[in-house]
Amino acid sequence: MKNKEHTRQVRDTVVKKFKAGFGYKKISQALNIPRSTVQAIILKWKEYQTTANLPRPGHPSKLSAHTRRRVIRDAAKRPMITLDELQRSTAEVGDSVHRTTISRILHKSGLYGRVARRKPFLKDIHKKCCLKFATSHLGDTPNMWKKVLWSDETKIELFGNNAKRYVWRKCNTAEHTIPTVKHGGGSIMVWACFSSAGTGKMVKINGKMGGAKYRTLLEENLMESAKDLRLGWRFVFQQDNDPKHKAKSTMEWFKNKHIQVLEWPSQSPDLNPIENLWKELKTAVHKCSPSKLTELELFCKEEWEENSVSRCAKLIETYPKRLTAVIAAKGGAYAYACI
Repeated sequence: MKNKEHTRQVRDTVVKKFKAGFGYKKISQALNIPRSTVQAIILKWKEYQTTANLPRPGHPSKLSAHTRRRVIRDAAKRPMITLDELQRSTAEVGDSVHRTTISRILHKSGLYGRVARRKPFLKDIHKKCCLKFATSHLGDTPNMWKKVLWSDETKIELFGNNAKRYVWRKCNTAEHTIPTVKHGGGSIMVWACFSSAGTGKMVKINGKMGGAKYRTLLEENLMESAKDLRLGWRFVFQQDNDPKHKAKSTMEWFKNKHIQVLEWPSQSPDLNPIENLWKELKTAVHKCSPSKLTELELFCKEEWEENSVSRCAKLIETYPKRLTAVIAAKGGAYAYACI
């Protein structure tokens, strides 16, 4: 509870006794007020030669300094706490304020409401593998990354993303993420690839894709994409560690085609620059407001082809920054959208 300030008469008495030679402790005991209050009154009088209230910049804060610190501390320790919960906690100590007041206090401290990013759950072994990959490839030349054909599959929902959850965090950080797992729904699965020279093929995946279907997909789209992007015969293919990707028959297929496959750590979407393109694609597609899955597929392919060569080249050009960010995060999740 915020204490009321002392009257002008009490403050004048404090100064009078100070002039008479009394110390802070004796004044405090004589007037039955805290020593810190006596000190504050004297310091103010020394600086401004008055005990009157000075002009203030606007309405005094409804929250005490202690309560403001408590609000900031609660939001920092419990990033998923809501404004309503913070409002109730301040009311419990006698400070009833509006949600916007609490929001302004958090903003001044650098905390803003953001949607928590959804990230795969990472075990320590996953972080170590990501860190090892980033460290070992940090010194690779730009030309090496220009030869990589990046690929991935993603689910695109018909009616937008899953439910969002806001958290309090500093700008450009990836803390307090929400672990996710893949699941079905009103959506389509697509496979696509790209390089610094632009986007390759995008293919809708019908039904469950096993090893045989994946090899057929590669047979029909991989080499053609590499040819269209003029990667030559010595390009490097990137894929994740899905069982159908790492199946013995699939790896034999790559060997027979003389295609080098990039060694890839498990559970490492942040390392794949195609994640940026997926995010931009989903945003663009949902702005088109598809009403059925056939429209969703059509919009996806149109928007994928609309990706500029310069955008693809920029993602590959800044790949060393991505590796540096992974190293700084010690193999953990980071804000790849900022790259």
